[in-house]
Amino acid sequence: MIIRRLGLLLVVGSVIVMAACGGSGGGGSSVTSVSVSCSPSTVSSGGTSQCTAIVNGTGNFNTAVNWSASAGSISSTGLLTAPQVTTSLLDTITATSVQNQNISGTATVTVNPTSAGNNVAPLVVDQGPEPQNFISTNVAFTTVTVCVPGSSTCQTIDHVMVDTGSTGLRLISGVLQISLPGENGSSGNPLDECLAFLDGYVWGPVVTADITMGGESASAVPMQVMIPSTSSPPVPSSCSSNMGMNEGGDVKTFGANGLIGVGLFQQDCGPACTSQNSSPPNVYYDCPSSGCTETFVDLSQQVTNPVFLFPTDNNGVLIQLPSVPNGGSPTVQGSLIFGIGTESNNGLGSAQVYAVPDSGNNAGNFTTFYNNNTYLGFVDSGSNGFFFQDSSIQICGGMNTSWYCPTTSPDNLSASNQGTNMNSPVTANFSIENADNLFATNNTAFSTLGGPFLPGCGTGNNPACAFDWGLPFLYGRNVFTAIENANVPGTNVPGPFVAF
Repeated sequence: MIIRRLGLLLVVGSVIVMAACGGSGGGGSSVTSVSVSCSPSTVSSGGTSQCTAIVNGTGNFNTAVNWSASAGSISSTGLLTAPQVTTSLLDTITATSVQNQNISGTATVTVNPTSAGNNVAPLVVDQGPEPQNFISTNVAFTTVTVCVPGSSTCQTIDHVMVDTGSTGLRLISGVLQISLPGENGSSGNPLDECLAFLDGYVWGPVVTADITMGGESASAVPMQVMIPSTSSPPVPSSCSSNMGMNEGGDVKTFGANGLIGVGLFQQDCGPACTSQNSSPPNVYYDCPSSGCTETFVDLSQQVTNPVFLFPTDNNGVLIQLPSVPNGGSPTVQGSLIFGIGTESNNGLGSAQVYAVPDSGNNAGNFTTFYNNNTYLGFVDSGSNGFFFQDSSIQICGGMNTSWYCPTTSPDNLSASNQGTNMNSPVTANFSIENADNLFATNNTAFSTLGGPFLPGCGTGNNPACAFDWGLPFLYGRNVFTAIENANVPGTNVPGPFVAF
């Protein structure tokens, strides 16, 4: 997963709204925040949801808000009437302080067509959970409900980033408002995890939760709570050294309220973190009060892909996003569909299957051929651009040196991909536009955004160069990720594989 914005390398809730009326603003008064909630948070076409806003402030502040909805209509009392839809969408509700129009809160209400299956969770590409602080670019968000296992103590969290390049649910500690039971290691001490991405790491305890997305649920799923480096326990040096920054400390840094990894593997580390290995890697840690040390972890305690634990529709996912024109779109609505070949809405159809290794250095990667070079290729909805090496394409200047700014825009390109099950590669066409021009718009969804894989990749301590088919590649395609060892109707190729 690579997320970049304005030259920064970043990885990428739910504020859920009934109008509150009250006193007028006086001298010395100020509004500090608006929090919102809607009930129910999922409705069918034309359904209604009552929204409530809570305004916080100091002095004799005004508690009144103005309402708006991105898709449906909402009354002055906060009653939302959802639109008629043919595909699932997230309707974003905004409550803006009357006293200070720079302060607002948002919530999302899932709107499903009457005929929508239980295996569909809406996706949205928009400005993100904190647009005043960080404008997301090419980040696909969904909504996740987590509950204390076996209870009705739950929280629904929107703007959770969907990532086919990782495994498991991870939530920002500042967003999570319910207490989930922690996992203990074999020694009886708390279990924490350090998960490295290409551009940084996240750190925090492993907990368990019942997880619901769309109409699908899994029980007692190991997940991670991401905490700041200043929290306890402190980040071990074996985690933080040479891994860049801690990206999971807060929403502003992460660019999302959390991350849901729906990639190719059942667990995020697998056998490499179990005692069958000679020594534990720098992933899971036993954390007594005296400090954390690396430890082995059974598969059952590792952060797990919740899709794998669904009772049905559990062999993978399909991501459907509409086409995005050159120049981009302000926002995009799509669907995260659970299962492959298990329902009428998730068949492979004519998609080409690209089998990938399930272990070793090439695990999860197919082969990409580009400009007479051979790369490890991977489809990653958690990357907000095409990331690949091409010295002939001009790099942007100023704050945008992580991006390409071709002199001829769009620059129409092609590469070819080959899975381990294939005798010959298949061509994939794509285009790159000038990122400076794209970022000058008010759009958040771009099908033509790209940049170098990583600065200096393939040299020194940097990872080898690869070809990252990020979220732009998913626009206008049905893209499937099949979980390891899964049987998928419609093909004789078992998971893991990607198909598009």
